[in-house]
Amino acid sequence: MIRRVPGALVPRDEILQAAAELFVNRGFAATSTRDIAEKVGIRQASLYYHFEGKSGILAELLELSVRPSLEKVEEIERECPIDVPEAALYLLALIDVDTLATVPHNIGRLYRMPDVRSSEVFEEFQPAFRELAAAYGRLGAGIASNPVAATVGVDQLGGLLIQVVEVVIRIRSRCDDVTGAHARAIAATCLRICGASEERIARAAVVADELLPTYVAAGR
Repeated sequence: MIRRVPGALVPRDEILQAAAELFVNRGFAATSTRDIAEKVGIRQASLYYHFEGKSGILAELLELSVRPSLEKVEEIERECPIDVPEAALYLLALIDVDTLATVPHNIGRLYRMPDVRSSEVFEEFQPAFRELAAAYGRLGAGIASNPVAATVGVDQLGGLLIQVVEVVIRIRSRCDDVTGAHARAIAATCLRICGASEERIARAAVVADELLPTYVAAGR
């Protein structure tokens, strides 16, 4: 008889935590629902009370890597002052860094795993990812210098900016902590790609740092 070890997480969250660790370390294809259930300390049948199968678990984990940032985009655009438009992109980058730095077991790594990328679940995840990239592109295009605007399309710019933020995944892969200095450097780099001056970046940083606690429980 399997005996669960009492923990602070509810069973659904425990399943997500266990699956995240197994998917990242073993691979999605190599992990079974039995493996996940055994790691949590529940019967395999009990897992299906919370999820239809491991594809459903993967879908939720992928959403966890983008949804917290995506849900804040409209509020960011509304709250940032119009005289410092760079602050919106800076703040989104800070929030997205926090999302990727705090998701369990660095699940952003799943994006690059062949068995995940070839799955139907990954295809279904793409609209949410593209929506976040589009938000980066829109905010970046709104502050882009003339040379940047003339040479880089909005979609391409969004892709570049989101790749900069995903440096967090590589930092965590090295077992390094993602610090506030990392977050600010990443956000500033996003603005530099758009052609923002150092003076404008500094102003954006001040505004974003003031607003960040509204969106993140513990500002980084």
